[in-house]
Amino acid sequence: MSRTVLAIDIGSTKICAITAQINDDDSVLITGAGTTRAQGLKKGSITNIELASKSIKAAVADAKRVSGSDVKSAVVTISGAYTKSLNSNGIVNIPNKEISIKEIERVMHTSLYNANIPNEYEVLHALPFNFRVDDQDFIEDPLGMNASRLEVETHIITTQKSNLNNLKKAVRGAGVEVENIVLSGYASSIATLNEDEKELGVALIDMGGNTSNIIIHSGNAIRFNDFLGVGSNHVTSDLSMALHTPLSVADNVKLNYGSLLVPSNDLIELPIIGDENTTHEVSLEVVHNVIFARVEETLMILAQFIQESGLKDQLGAGVVLTGGFSKMEGIRDLAIATLGSVPVRLARPMEMNGLFENLHEPEYSGAIGLVMYSANGYTKYEIDVNKRVRHANESPIEQISVNFSEEVEIPVAPQLEEETKDTMVTLPTKKEKKNDEAGTFSKFWNWATQLF
Repeated sequence: MSRTVLAIDIGSTKICAITAQINDDDSVLITGAGTTRAQGLKKGSITNIELASKSIKAAVADAKRVSGSDVKSAVVTISGAYTKSLNSNGIVNIPNKEISIKEIERVMHTSLYNANIPNEYEVLHALPFNFRVDDQDFIEDPLGMNASRLEVETHIITTQKSNLNNLKKAVRGAGVEVENIVLSGYASSIATLNEDEKELGVALIDMGGNTSNIIIHSGNAIRFNDFLGVGSNHVTSDLSMALHTPLSVADNVKLNYGSLLVPSNDLIELPIIGDENTTHEVSLEVVHNVIFARVEETLMILAQFIQESGLKDQLGAGVVLTGGFSKMEGIRDLAIATLGSVPVRLARPMEMNGLFENLHEPEYSGAIGLVMYSANGYTKYEIDVNKRVRHANESPIEQISVNFSEEVEIPVAPQLEEETKDTMVTLPTKKEKKNDEAGTFSKFWNWATQLF
């Protein structure tokens, strides 16, 4: 039975909503799309909830009108701004000597529990990058293996609770419930990277209007993510100041004459800022120099991010650029020179049924990635923002719901395995106190088991 999903990519300069039909075999059919100019956002974060809600509502209304559907919940992107990442690990014993989904869920929740996450931060994703079965490292999928012990190392991405709550409030203000939240760079990687690139190691850089997000995949797992608050709008600002012309005119100059290739000596006539009736002539060489300086600086900072990640030597597939900023003419050649002569590819979203012509552009990678995420396009295992372990063959009744907002005990007792097989388990917090009756029963049970 097919289902309809709504994906909302909330960027700094635009908001894109896409409705899609997902079939039982996870095939996708795009049924509607709507795009509006983003308001109430700055560098990927909500700065005005009311304005942001209006923008989201307009994009969603357009998508619903085209598709004829009325979806009430959505999967939404969140910017890499104000995110923090850390690595953690977990270990569990395997009582039945065979690893099932239950053991994988337990070990991943254990790694999350062991992580030192600040109180003001909430988990976005917990992504495993190394499963260890007994003493064997880098197991691709431990499911079904015989073992006595299972360990995992995870890359955990967190964001500020206030940032997350403001995003949810803005989306709900548009009349839509938030079903799931995905890091924007992660969503873009789903839509643009192939399996070979992920396996060999690749850095994806999503260059948008006001932000640039970087994700590093190594061995089919996300190992690093970071955020730079610079995008193509900064080029517009630089041009406006350097050419002493209004921002709208500077943006047109960027779109029509912006290039990182050999500059031209031609002259263009531009209005003066503050007195648009007066014009002055500007050489295209000046335009080229301003753009080149900003783009080169941006790429140099991103190259530094890659260097600091400690994973530069593992980028066998090089760097992939996507996002609207990546459409700048000549950016690939400059990136190759700036990033240390690594292979560089310009990426657009993958093809899928019903994909509208305008959605083929790189600025829609995040939105298309959200749709693919909804169709099980995520990594083999992960814990999402709802604290739920996601996997390819997941079944809702098999999920263990755990609230890590407070300290919890992790279940490790083997005898509980069968009792919790098909039930929802809520773990007690350390702050709970058992009543006297429960305590008396516990003492009696311990006494009885010692006798028999």
